[in-house]
Parts: sequence; C-alpha cells; structure tokens
Amino acid sequence: MKPEPNFTGLYVPLVTPFTDELRLAPDAVARLADETLSSGASGLVALGTTAESATLTAEEKRTVVRVCAAACRAHGAPLVVGVGTGDTAAAVASLRELAATGDVAAALVPAPPFVRPGEAGTLAHFTALAEDGGVPLIVYDIPYRSGQTLSAEALATLGRLPGVVGVKHATGAIDATTVELLGSPPPGFAVLGGDDIVISPLVAAGAHGGILASANLRTADYAELISLWRRGAAAPARELGADLARFSAALFAEPNPTVIKGVLHAQGRIPSPAVRLPLLPAAPAAVRRATLLTDSRALHASPA
Repeated sequence: MKPEPNFTGLYVPLVTPFTDELRLAPDAVARLADETLSSGASGLVALGTTAESATLTAEEKRTVVRVCAAACRAHGAPLVVGVGTGDTAAAVASLRELAATGDVAAALVPAPPFVRPGEAGTLAHFTALAEDGGVPLIVYDIPYRSGQTLSAEALATLGRLPGVVGVKHATGAIDATTVELLGSPPPGFAVLGGDDIVISPLVAAGAHGGILASANLRTADYAELISLWRRGAAAPARELGADLARFSAALFAEPNPTVIKGVLHAQGRIPSPAVRLPLLPAAPAAVRRATLLTDSRALHASPA
C-alpha cells in the first residue's frame, strides 16, 4: 500500500495586497489568509508568483511569511513558501532561513529559472536542496517560466528523493508526461495541478489537488471541485469544473495577478488593486467581466 501524500486538496497562493502608494498592507494579508482558510483551503502558499514576490523586499517577504504563518497556525493548516532562484547555494541559504522559523511545512521551488541546466543539472540542484535546505520541497514544474522541461522519468526520480514531497504540475497541458506521472507517482508524492483552467480534468485523472491562483476568489468552489473528484462524484464535478474553467480564463485574461487583485478590490477585500512594475493594473473591462463571473454559480443555481 502506497502512503498517501501529505499535501492534498487546495492550496492558495495568496496575492500580496498593497496600498495605492504601493506599500505592503499586512492587515489585508492577514484578512485574506484567514478568509481563505476559513473558506476551505487546505493550506496557503506565500511568496509565489501570484504574490509578486520578485518585487518584494527581504523585509516585506519576512512580514508576509510571518503573517501567513500566524494564520496557518490558527487554522492548523500547512504553510508553503515560494523560493525561486537560479543559484543553488542561494536557494539553500533561503531554505535554511525558512527552516529556522519552524513555521514552514514545505517550500515551492521551480527548476532553476532562465539557467536551463538540463535534466541532469536540475536533478543535481534539487538533490542539493533536499539534502542541505532543511525544508521539504515541492518541485514547481513550469517550463514556460523556467525554460526547463522535465520528463516523467525526471519527476519520478525527484519524487523518490527523501525530502521531495510533491510537484506543482504547471506545464500548460495534459499530455503524455502528465498521464505517465499520474499513472504511477512515487509513494507519498503529491501531484498538484498548477494550471487553473484544466484543474478539473487533471484531478479527474488522479492529481491530489492543486495550487491555484484563481482560488483567491471562490475558494470554497475550488475546494469543493477537488473534493467532488476525489469522492468520485463525476457529474457535479464536471459541471462545477466547466464553470470554474470559464472563471479562471477570465482571471488570466491579463497577466496574473492583475485581474484577481482588481476583483478583490472591487469586493472591498484589499485596499487597492495596485501592482508593482513591471506589471500594470488590469483593464477595467477585464475586472468587470471577472467580477460578474465571481457570482456566476449563484446566479445560475436552481431555486431550492
């Protein structure tokens, strides 16, 4: 009997709320974290791409992790923290700093971005992180950002490393590598979908859950979608999955997380839709369309 992975269900990579003056808004981070966990998320991801982590200062990053960790402790939920760099030594140092806090359940780490070290170099990179970082790793497989493609064999090899506990599978497609990976994942290794629009068929095919930026909104619906497929309730899962695919497409009509922030601000949940350069705020029309779809399930539900 294969052990079940520890990381299953819905993990939400939180946006980082700013003020109109582009200052970090820690109180808004705390509210979002609490609302997200109260709405059914299994855990949080801090400092992912959705968090605009590349634009945050070291002190801002520590503040975001501290606030998210407090929310996760209050809800008994795991905190995952993004660590992305093409420098293996720097990544080890970042992991050790996270490990010292005692609050981090795992780190979400992409294949070394831009460097393109090949599969052998990528395997050596993650082996060093797993051996020396002190934090369990979720491999972030996102070749359209990292420039590095990983085969099913490479992912299986990574999954057998002690300290590598899962993968965020965000390759932009459900292909032969996906099917092979889901057909025989390493014991205790979580396959988490990272392409929001296709999360429904991915979980139907055997993924253990997802790390979904779209779930900053309609969190309960995304959590329910994963639960429905895991319970084998195919008909309602397909219906909800189609609805959420349309919703995710609207949220990603412009660069992530600009539309998400626009909708959160329209709902009064964050103080400003502001993003930091090189991102620009989403067009008002894109925000209006996504805001309407935020309540689409309620609008189309049958009367009780």
